Amino acid sequence: QVQLVESGGGLVQAGGSLRLSCVASGLPFSDYVVGWARQAPGKERELVTAISRTGGNIYYADSVKGRFTISRDNGKNTVILQMNSLKPEDTAVYYCAARWKVISHYHTEYTYWGQGTQVTVSS
Repeated sequence: QVQLVESGGGLVQAGGSLRLSCVASGLPFSDYVVGWARQAPGKERELVTAISRTGGNIYYADSVKGRFTISRDNGKNTVILQMNSLKPEDTAVYYCAARWKVISHYHTEYTYWGQGTQVTVSS
């Protein structure tokens, strides 16, 4: 079955950095767009970034543009989210998600989801 496994979350001070990883199995990885969504307590889930199958098309939400960088390695079935200049408002559970072929800016259009990893940014 399809599995997306996230790692790399944790506690960091404002201004610091974290690197999240998502490793996929059970699907033809290079046929899938991969995104990262986050959900803070009491808030709706939002897609913050997504990367196309070849990495040539990347989406960033305005809230993370210039601070977060997404990349992928199709040979390792892995997507990396490098998060710099973290702010307390970045605190959330971060989820890796995948959808077939076409990039989307909406988390509801992603088919497969990981279990999530907690990111906490202290002020």
